[in-house]
Amino acid sequence: MTEQSGEFAGLAALVTGGASGIGLATARLLAGRGARVAVLDLDHGTEPDGEGTGLYRVVADVTDDTAVRAAVAAAGRALGRLDIVVNNAAIGAAGTVEDNDDAEWHRVLDVNLLGIVRTTRAALPLLRLAAAERGQAAIVNTCSVAALAGLPQRALYSATKGAVYSLTLAMAADHVAEGIRVNCVTPGTADTPWVGRLLDAAPDPVAERAALNARQPMGRLVSADEVATAIAYLACPLAGATTGTALAVDGGMQGLRIRPRPA
Repeated sequence: MTEQSGEFAGLAALVTGGASGIGLATARLLAGRGARVAVLDLDHGTEPDGEGTGLYRVVADVTDDTAVRAAVAAAGRALGRLDIVVNNAAIGAAGTVEDNDDAEWHRVLDVNLLGIVRTTRAALPLLRLAAAERGQAAIVNTCSVAALAGLPQRALYSATKGAVYSLTLAMAADHVAEGIRVNCVTPGTADTPWVGRLLDAAPDPVAERAALNARQPMGRLVSADEVATAIAYLACPLAGATTGTALAVDGGMQGLRIRPRPA
């Protein structure tokens, strides 16, 4: 692959769940800023890859440890190194604590939490090599404002993202001495395909979108590109003193308490 110019020139990144939504926006942004990017997903759709795009496809299910290890190894061979891992693969879940059975709890935790564990575990040897060579490597986990604010009908999803938040801090403490920085982003409700499917399934999609917009003080959903920009900041070598941090990209949802907007 041809190296590009930019703050990520000469670096290689792996983005899980990178075929759509926040993951795809992140992969494109990192590639546009000079990185060579391996996009790990189950379904890559029609997204191009290979020479000239900065993107390389690897296929794996993050619930399958053998497949994840093989995909990370393939990415390392294709890119020649691995400096950055973006753990973005996740699935949604709706309902209160009583609305999902044990099997669904295990399924969502397996993707949203253990998927991060499997990918990171497989990537750590390559990240250590990068940190030894360049002084640092970076892991960015996609968390959620749901880890920090109580949202209705999101018990299972919130539990998984609360675990991701705690895991991020623990990983940051474990690997700081190795030069591996670990951070997370906590998006608010983002305009992604999953949210689009939720809206489509609502009795009144227009009213539901309006309610989600109003829930965030900025009055609109967060865009995938906005989250990707935050991920890129945390992954960038210029953020070398930033580790163990959760960066909110939530339109003020977590921290602001504003008066309702006039009708």
